[in-house]
Amino acid sequence: MRFFGGTLTLILLLLPVSSQLPSQDIMSLLAFKKGITHDPTGYISDSWNEESIDFNGCPSSWNGIVCNGDRVAGIVLDNLGISGTVDLSVFGNLTTLLKLSMANNNLSGTLPGNLGDFKSLKYLDISSNVFSGEIPKDIGKLQSIQNLSLAGNGFSGPLPDSIGDIVSVRSLDMSHNHLSGSLPSSLKGLRSLVSLNLSFNAFEKGIPTGLDLISSLESIDFSWNRLDGDVDWEFLMQTSVVNVDFSGNSLTSSNANEMKFLSQVSDSVKYLNLSHNQLTGSLIDGGELSTFGSLRVLDLSYNQLSGPLPGFDYVYDLEILRLGNNKFTGFLPNGLLKGDTLVLNELDLSANNLSGHIGLITSTTLRMLNLSSNAITGELPLLTGSCTTLDFSKNQISGNLSVTAKWSNDLEFIDLSQNQLKGPIPEVTSQFLRLNYLNLSHNTLLDTLPEVLVQYPKLTILDLSSNQFSGPMLPDLLASSSLHELHLQSNLLTGDIKFSPSSPNKPSLQVLNLANNHFNGFFPDDFAFLTGLQLLDISANNFSGNLPPTITKLISLNSLDISQNHFSGPLPITLPSTLIFFNASYNDLSGIVPQNLRKFPDSSFHPGNSKLLFPGGSPESGGSSSGSSTHKPIRSYIKAVIIVACVTFVLLILIFIFVQYKRTSSRSHTDRVVDKNAHRMTTPDTSRGKGSEAGSALVVSAGDLITPRKESSSEIIGSEEKMSAGVGFSPSKNSRVSWSPDSGETYPPENLARLDVRSPDRLAGDLHFLDETITLTPEELSRAPAEVLGRSSHGTSYRATLDNGLFLTVKWLREGVAKPKKDFTKEAKKFANIRHPNVVGLRGYYWGPTQHEKLILSDYISPGSLASFLYDRPGRRGPPLTWAQRLKIAVDVARGLNYLHFDRAMPHGNLKTTNILLDGLDLNARVSDYCLHRLMTPAGTTDQIHDSGVLGYCAPELAGAKKPTPSFKSDTYAFGVVLLELLTGKCAGDVVSGEEGGIDLTDWVRLRVAEGRGSDCFDAAMAADTSNSTSVKGMKEMLGIALRCIRPVSERPGIKSVYEDLSSI
Repeated sequence: MRFFGGTLTLILLLLPVSSQLPSQDIMSLLAFKKGITHDPTGYISDSWNEESIDFNGCPSSWNGIVCNGDRVAGIVLDNLGISGTVDLSVFGNLTTLLKLSMANNNLSGTLPGNLGDFKSLKYLDISSNVFSGEIPKDIGKLQSIQNLSLAGNGFSGPLPDSIGDIVSVRSLDMSHNHLSGSLPSSLKGLRSLVSLNLSFNAFEKGIPTGLDLISSLESIDFSWNRLDGDVDWEFLMQTSVVNVDFSGNSLTSSNANEMKFLSQVSDSVKYLNLSHNQLTGSLIDGGELSTFGSLRVLDLSYNQLSGPLPGFDYVYDLEILRLGNNKFTGFLPNGLLKGDTLVLNELDLSANNLSGHIGLITSTTLRMLNLSSNAITGELPLLTGSCTTLDFSKNQISGNLSVTAKWSNDLEFIDLSQNQLKGPIPEVTSQFLRLNYLNLSHNTLLDTLPEVLVQYPKLTILDLSSNQFSGPMLPDLLASSSLHELHLQSNLLTGDIKFSPSSPNKPSLQVLNLANNHFNGFFPDDFAFLTGLQLLDISANNFSGNLPPTITKLISLNSLDISQNHFSGPLPITLPSTLIFFNASYNDLSGIVPQNLRKFPDSSFHPGNSKLLFPGGSPESGGSSSGSSTHKPIRSYIKAVIIVACVTFVLLILIFIFVQYKRTSSRSHTDRVVDKNAHRMTTPDTSRGKGSEAGSALVVSAGDLITPRKESSSEIIGSEEKMSAGVGFSPSKNSRVSWSPDSGETYPPENLARLDVRSPDRLAGDLHFLDETITLTPEELSRAPAEVLGRSSHGTSYRATLDNGLFLTVKWLREGVAKPKKDFTKEAKKFANIRHPNVVGLRGYYWGPTQHEKLILSDYISPGSLASFLYDRPGRRGPPLTWAQRLKIAVDVARGLNYLHFDRAMPHGNLKTTNILLDGLDLNARVSDYCLHRLMTPAGTTDQIHDSGVLGYCAPELAGAKKPTPSFKSDTYAFGVVLLELLTGKCAGDVVSGEEGGIDLTDWVRLRVAEGRGSDCFDAAMAADTSNSTSVKGMKEMLGIALRCIRPVSERPGIKSVYEDLSSI
């Protein structure tokens, strides 16, 4: 009894203490909070604290916490911008947790291995974060889960078969990750599934069978993976799914008549997207394909379908039909444009080979019509109904524009460019009250600009360039409060320019291009009203007089071209500091170049302007510029002299180095210690292999003309560097040697280096992986044999052979190039989600303890770079590329750039032939070394762009910038240069000495085209293809695309339109 009383007393004493201990749920939440390192709004940090809760209950006052009695039932932390590495396993203790949602943050970590403890969880959403690692097998133990979203993270590896065990799941979204391998057959066991999204991963092989057995399934999305094999028509014919998206894979057709199964697709399927695959065959099998089931949306664009199109007479349910970028031929199915019984809303037949003329367009439902890039002839059709988007560009439509006066007033977008239209624009009362885009460029339209153009109240973009319009400028056009872009270049417009804003609203012009006309008079003072103007091009006109002080009021200007006029006097000293492109050459300007313009190259001021000087001479040549009357011959003469001098100088240096190397080798040969197992060292062939071509003189590589400078990649390779590649020397922090696989140098397999730095002897830093499909320690990487692949301004690339036989490309960054560790790590993580068949995948990075130990790991692509296959030099890999191969490579590269630009919002920044790798026997092109400027210091980026300029790939607007930054348009320029290389077989960095003197590749091509000899540019190695008229037509089309890519930045197309144009060849 005494014992019992003592025990009771002890319990009563301890009860107040135990009642103050936090509950298990609160302890779990606080443990999760410890992983949060950044909470910009204080949503968690200001709310989740021990002072604000009842220790015996659920913390209902905490932000994002949902309670059920005294237990936590829900955690909702979406869209908060929080960061940190969090431990999700702590939530396994919340036994009544039903919902866990923390989408759209910056949280990292892995999926816990204790998923079986989440017995009550029905809703799990951690999408749009940076979680990584493999999907654990325990995911099959989420027995209560109904909604599971892991989308938009960095998960990798295979999808485990246990995924088929979560039989309660209704919505499964694992899109936008790095998952790979085959799709598990166990997916067919998810009998409650309503929505399945596995898009934007790297799944391979075929689509698993049996998915039609999931009767509840309504939506399935396997788009943008690497799936191959045939389309599962049995699934499409038997399924109850409503939405099916298999686009962006490598699905093929087993026979030419396979597309006939479209008529047998299940009536439940309303949306079917098979675009961006490799489907072949015809839509007509003997007779016409009469129906498409109950489909409302059918997308077969970007395939290889061919033959004539069916009449589409009985497609009563079809609302959207996209067949663009195929190889369809025959006449346009005009029934789609007329049918009163059809409900078609969007029709895209662009980029095919359709012919014939367009009949009446009387459909009352059609809103979007794209027939661009075909061979349609005849005159413009009569258009009624309520169409809003009309694209007939790049056809052979002739006649005049008179019928447009009767077109629907619902139109918002009209593109009739690149046709054969002629005559004036009808001067009728404006009926296009909703029109915001009008493009009539590249026709033969004439007469004066009609007043009706200023009566379109919502017009924002007007392009009338490359026509024959004459007469004066419309003053009200410049004063428009709605117009953002006005393109009138390459016409016959005359007179001076005067205007004044007549409305209280300021003019909205941002782009104004009046180049190549006959305007005269002084620089328009009224341009001062255009304060939002970003690009102004009045080059190649007859303007004269001094530049007025009012030009400084163009405070938003970033591109100004006043070249090829008759301006005189000094340059204004207060031009906007926002300028990134400036050209005043071929004028009569005088005086001293103002301080804020000295950042631009000499070519921005000369030739011409013989009295315009730099303090201390030209920044490039150090001498005075020639007058405008003789600039062309003198410029060519100077280039020729420079070339001969430089070649002679380089040859003398190479002879000297060779003699010295021979002497050194002779003296040291007998003293060299060689391991008994070592292979005989072979000295790499360092010859550049420059040949000559018919009709031309000497071809000199830009690599031979580079002047060595501090911290540059342009130093001549020395014997020590060559030897280090063969006898085990590691990459030195001081080795910055210009070498690339296209130079003709090769290293035999026995000449291997080690990935050991000179000090310390082993990699002792941190190795981080962006892809969990490989496991590797710094020590394993350190002892991996490595073969030199090439060197650039930012480092040296090696092929590392791992213990398991796997090859990796390891880029050793030059000292001082990489950003600080925190910024470097932040940017590197953004590469984790980049996954595309035409983009080389990045695997990880290494951050060492010293400044020169920074490595980037990526996939190794064999057999080599485009440069090693393209240029006619010793060591070229394989026979010359055929036209078909070159066209395919161009399309592949454009597709990869299009992905970087639009899906990742990242410019490549360093595009050149050595950074285009050809994969496998099919030579599939993949871009590499992309977006490295995000990892580099500004100085490193500047060096990279400088070296790109030396090699011929740098856009003019970057060459003159003080702090250049890669852009989407600079990528387009570099890609245009690559296209020229593909067509000519010449290297962009080569200076060609011929009848015009020494000129670079772009100028050489432009001159040939201007002289009507564009076909002379084509690589003689494609002689077998030039006998085929279709091939020649394709080459000419690619040449036109390339020339558009290297236009001034304001006229340069985006990569999307370039990709579409190339795909249509």
